[in-house]
Amino acid sequence: MERTLLLIDDEENIVAALARLLRRDGYKILKANGGREGLELLAHNEVGVIISDQRMPGMTGVEFLSQVKELYPDTVRIVLSGHTELDSVTNAINRGAIYKFLTKPWEDDLLQANVKEAFHRYEMKMENIRLEREVQEANKQLRRVNRELAQRVEEEIREGMLNLDMLRVSQEILENLPVAVIGVGEDGQIAVANRMADKLLDVTGLGTLVGCHTSERLPQAMIDSLMENGKRHTSKLENGSKVQFWGYSMGVSSVAKGRLLVIVPDNEDEE
Repeated sequence: MERTLLLIDDEENIVAALARLLRRDGYKILKANGGREGLELLAHNEVGVIISDQRMPGMTGVEFLSQVKELYPDTVRIVLSGHTELDSVTNAINRGAIYKFLTKPWEDDLLQANVKEAFHRYEMKMENIRLEREVQEANKQLRRVNRELAQRVEEEIREGMLNLDMLRVSQEILENLPVAVIGVGEDGQIAVANRMADKLLDVTGLGTLVGCHTSERLPQAMIDSLMENGKRHTSKLENGSKVQFWGYSMGVSSVAKGRLLVIVPDNEDEE
């Protein structure tokens, strides 16, 4: 960052002497002979530190720096004057319009040290402003991400509720089908059995088929048919009911694994 210093004094020899001294420290130096000219320079340049004389025609240093405080509050403002005028200067310092008051004639080393300190103060302030803007931008982005996340969660909840409703409808349809439907996992465990399946096959009063192994509750012919895709069989159950049944391999149009057994009561009159 280039360090730009504005020097203001109605005595040109004072401005020239200050410029010669402070240019050694690598500052970009702007010079003005009064407050109005100083304001014009500030309007077109990014200035970090200002050194102004107090007694100048048209506008005093305090009046000038008070305007600068309102227009460019981040600048560091110093009064350098041979006239103390303690009341007005002290009042300006208390209002924050002036950072420091230095007297003429100045000591070169002391003046250079104060200007160096003033630029350090300015740069720290600029860094804090930059960090604050970054934090504000990060918070803005975080709020946006949180809104998007909340919207996504809401959509997923809504979709989940819709899927749950569809699942309940599907379960209700399955339970009320006039045919028996049995879903068997790859380990042979019965994972799904609707009401008709329990009605047809619970001949011994053991309760629902779900959770049982096929070898415990299904006739061997039905177990064998699970490995045959769509081949229809006819058989009589232990209670004498005649049924038709066939097996299907699951996973053709879904992520489900295992086998499906469909059993239909055969109500045709036996010959």
